[in-house]
Amino acid sequence: MRIAFVFWLVSFHFSFAQRSDFNGISFKKADSVAEVYKGEGLRNLPVLTYNLTAPLDTDVEKFRAIYTWISSNIENDYSSYLKISNKRKRLVNDRQAFLDWNNSMTPQVFDRLLTERKTACTGYAYLVKEMANLAGFKCEIIDGYGRTPTLILKEDSAPNHSWNRIEINNTWYVCDATWSAGQTILEDGNPKFESDYFDGYFFAEPELFAKNHFSINKEEIRLKDTESFTGFIEGPVIYKEAFLAPIIPLSPEKMKVYIKKGDVVTFKLDAPNNINDNNFQLLINTGGRQKTIQPNILRNLNKISLLYRFEKTGLHDVHILIDDDLIATYVVKVKNARY
Repeated sequence: MRIAFVFWLVSFHFSFAQRSDFNGISFKKADSVAEVYKGEGLRNLPVLTYNLTAPLDTDVEKFRAIYTWISSNIENDYSSYLKISNKRKRLVNDRQAFLDWNNSMTPQVFDRLLTERKTACTGYAYLVKEMANLAGFKCEIIDGYGRTPTLILKEDSAPNHSWNRIEINNTWYVCDATWSAGQTILEDGNPKFESDYFDGYFFAEPELFAKNHFSINKEEIRLKDTESFTGFIEGPVIYKEAFLAPIIPLSPEKMKVYIKKGDVVTFKLDAPNNINDNNFQLLINTGGRQKTIQPNILRNLNKISLLYRFEKTGLHDVHILIDDDLIATYVVKVKNARY
């Protein structure tokens, strides 16, 4: 049996910008430079950082080469992930103790990085910070929570992820090298990492990033004053494919939706104008039976609404699709109108 766990550890804030700021810049050269140094060791980080950045002209390309190299050359270590996760659970009620322990882990994390090029999210975030700093950038680690389709968070869940913010041209951007690196497959209980670089978490759209990343860094500024951890864990499940467009689920704000039979639910998204509306579909699973339907669609500039009337009672898992890729999941509970 193969079960895929993508360890997307999460959270951020501040007033962040997004990748579209660099639409006029091609990253082909930066990615090519990263490929040239594929397999290089980490014993001399200043030299590796110089080799990755010296051939490039712009700051964003320099950081891109660093990020791509890390996400393509470092293996996600499942055993370290479990060890760190268990420790975080034990310190969940003592934030300062957790932060102190997290900082004390740096030498151990770095030692394994050097010798085996393996790490968990903490190591990815640490390496991004160190190499970015060596290249002259302001870069910081963000600790917090990450939500994935296979990871359910509760109010008392311990922080489970780390990522970075980086300043380019006096503007802050967020990125998650761990989630860009690939996934760990559990095959008959044995973990195996599969490297598969994913570009969506490089300078991700901030509002979308906040859907599955939640920071515990007090000094960071929320996108909305009303944001809370409860709201974060109650939101819809977001899949990585949403980050490519990007497509941002706007409403319903909660994953679980309660309605009466015959009611219409409107799934509202922020989606680029160049996406064909007819590419959106709803995959609805009811009691193990599923069907794909074409909802009624309304668009106003980059805001798109998918409307569907629920005529049967029961529990419905509603998956939003675009070109057969999962974007988000909701759970709609339909009761008889008389109740």
